[in-house]
Amino acid sequence: MKRFLLSLAVLLAAAGTALAQKPSAEPQVTPYYPAPPPELAPKTEQGIPIDSLTSPLARDQAKVTRTAIDSDAEAQLFVAADKIVWGRYAKAKGEKPGAVTVTKGDVWTVKGRIDGSAAGADGDYASIDGVVEKIAANHITIRGEVAFRVAKVEGGAPCKVAGALHFRRSGRSHVWRLVEGENPCDGSRELFDLVYDKPPVEKPVEKRTAPKRG
Repeated sequence: MKRFLLSLAVLLAAAGTALAQKPSAEPQVTPYYPAPPPELAPKTEQGIPIDSLTSPLARDQAKVTRTAIDSDAEAQLFVAADKIVWGRYAKAKGEKPGAVTVTKGDVWTVKGRIDGSAAGADGDYASIDGVVEKIAANHITIRGEVAFRVAKVEGGAPCKVAGALHFRRSGRSHVWRLVEGENPCDGSRELFDLVYDKPPVEKPVEKRTAPKRG
């Protein structure tokens, strides 16, 4: 009888231990929680071929094959542009304008440079090199680059703005100013102008007839 009671006590103790070790409802934290990695990664569909893709930058730099002229009057005025004025030194004593050449053709070209000649310029210059994409009333679009070299900015390295550059003229002015004229290195407004230096108009000398003698 004692042996039976002892066995029963052992069974009850084992059952109690089993109930105490029942897993809780909360998930156990493991290195793979919330789930272990799959044995095989999911397959993806084949993408489109990349050999036909083009860069937006390449489209922006498309080659100009012909200058579009929407205003003949503006074209006649712009082809006479022959000077560059650089606002950084425009009012400096001894500063002189630079030279620019506008060449007509199926594609018009613009090339010029102004060197800082005033005291303290220290080899500074500004230059333009590009092709004319479009000529419209009071507006010239040139695809190319304008460079600003200032000794005290970026150690004298040329700072360039490039791409589609817009020059605007107002009223009866003979000056086309670069819209994108901020120096990309220090943010200064450079005031880069292409100028048609209109020659002075000579007034005809009035001829006086001698009075008739009676």
